[in-house]
Amino acid sequence: MSTKTISETFPIGDELIVKRLGYGAMRITGDGIWGPPANKAEALHVLKRAIELGVNFIDTADSYGPNISEELIAEALYPYPKDLVIGTKGGLLRTGPNAWPVDAHPDHLKKALEGSLKRLKLDRIDLYQLHRIDPKVPAEKTFEFLSKAQEEGKIKHIGLSEVSVENIKHAQEFFKVVSVQNMYSVDNRKWEPVLEYTRQHNIAFIPWYPLNAGNVAAQETLKTIADLHKATVHQVALSWLLHHADNILLIPGTSRVSHLEENMKAISIDLTDQDIQELNNISPMS
Repeated sequence: MSTKTISETFPIGDELIVKRLGYGAMRITGDGIWGPPANKAEALHVLKRAIELGVNFIDTADSYGPNISEELIAEALYPYPKDLVIGTKGGLLRTGPNAWPVDAHPDHLKKALEGSLKRLKLDRIDLYQLHRIDPKVPAEKTFEFLSKAQEEGKIKHIGLSEVSVENIKHAQEFFKVVSVQNMYSVDNRKWEPVLEYTRQHNIAFIPWYPLNAGNVAAQETLKTIADLHKATVHQVALSWLLHHADNILLIPGTSRVSHLEENMKAISIDLTDQDIQELNNISPMS
């Protein structure tokens, strides 16, 4: 058995208490994260089932669809449960399937934020995350916009995505950073220094691609440990993340209820210390 006790919740911004196993709503759109889902009824069912299973943190973005994901969340769940935290993002344009040009200019972010508020039927976004820092726009301009939107009451808390420790420190000159959403998984630990920084400062770390687009299934170590626990490799990969750092919030995405239910069982897998050590060795930290 593991000697590590897993915390089941984390306080975003020291106040929004969320379950560490949430739901990412990117996959309830069409192919290439473009247009409506092939099966809208199933997409709505996934969102409702997530709440039934205890999820109280949903991650989305105006660029998912675009707009579709946010619209479906409101259709399925509004009026929202009292404890539900919806985090959305702005800073990307959509020009077609799988196309994601960056635009974090204040003019674009203003439209994006107002659109998200309208689609989600909210007066204030609990967690608004900058999808990307835009190399074409001085970061200070972007950060100043977010700080002002927070002062105006349109945003409660602010997060960043795909950023370095230096980026976080720069942003903190303008506002409190409460979450960081970087690509991270048991087999892709490029951002380990960022995870460590966020852990030390009680900032939520939200891995995107926590299953590396399903590629974790190719890892023999995962297969072996999954068999020992009578679990799937995806469940073990998610469980490792929960064991690895207490500030990690998981948002595995899916468009199918069966996959959602499978993912939610990851919280109950008790990895042994030996399991964790073997999983730690899959990817070198960099």
